[in-house]
Amino acid sequence: MPASFGTTRRGFLAGAASCALLAPQPLHAAQPLHAAGLPVRIVSLDYGLAETLLAMGVTPIAIAEADEWAGWVVEPALPAGVINLGTALEANVELLHALKPDLILTSPYLARIRPMLERIARTETFAINTPDPGNPYERSVAATRRLGGMLAREAEAEALVADSAALIAATRQTLAPHADAPLLVVNFMDTRHVRVYGAKSLFNEVIERCGLANAWRGETNYWGFATVGIEQLADAAGARLIYLEPIAPDVLASLARSPLWNSLPFVRVGRVQRIPAALMFGMLPSAMRFARLLGDTLTRPGSSHG
Repeated sequence: MPASFGTTRRGFLAGAASCALLAPQPLHAAQPLHAAGLPVRIVSLDYGLAETLLAMGVTPIAIAEADEWAGWVVEPALPAGVINLGTALEANVELLHALKPDLILTSPYLARIRPMLERIARTETFAINTPDPGNPYERSVAATRRLGGMLAREAEAEALVADSAALIAATRQTLAPHADAPLLVVNFMDTRHVRVYGAKSLFNEVIERCGLANAWRGETNYWGFATVGIEQLADAAGARLIYLEPIAPDVLASLARSPLWNSLPFVRVGRVQRIPAALMFGMLPSAMRFARLLGDTLTRPGSSHG
């Protein structure tokens, strides 16, 4: 995931392989896995898979970059005691061996270290963002069901799928009167560059499923974003800009003094809104969080600017 000025997540995954509407849904109560043959000691090297485990009531013993979870994923909260393996691409191999996991969950982003992982434990790869046809929301549904079957959590997986669909449907209904402007959803890289989310992104899927339009029609990479100069956002006529945390305070101060920024159409008419962090490369829990944040933000009185 992209790092903006020290708000890392390890440099936004080193360039991403370059690369109150509804209350938060309660997690299903965690239950130990007793059945013979089921993996109990699970490691996740992907935030989206980790958040899905937690939403199904399964706590991984360790994840990559646990120290940055609260800044990028936020919810579900990471339980105390989950071990930090360091960066996903440079996971602590000695620690991973010592943990003796039954199952390691990973993504295509980490394909080059899969042979090493397979020497430690059974390793399963889940592809959510890929260059192939399809979209990350539908892949998240399929991955949730696959993971549920793998862990004998089929009922919890189906509940998560249903909860996500219901929340997005409710958000769509609530936002129907507010769909007056297409959205530009961005992370600031610095005062002149953003990552804007478009086709093939989880955010785009949520935007469209909520009955809104995405103003960014330009090319995106297979992660679903493009890195562009802020001047390239000027062509999105009538758009509303949504920018996500984390963002450095000095960037906001610099933007306030920037003639270029202040000349952009959405800035001139006060259609700029800030929302808390949501995981752009997540799965159904992140889709639900982003939908709730959109609903909260777009229906909040007097919140039209930063």
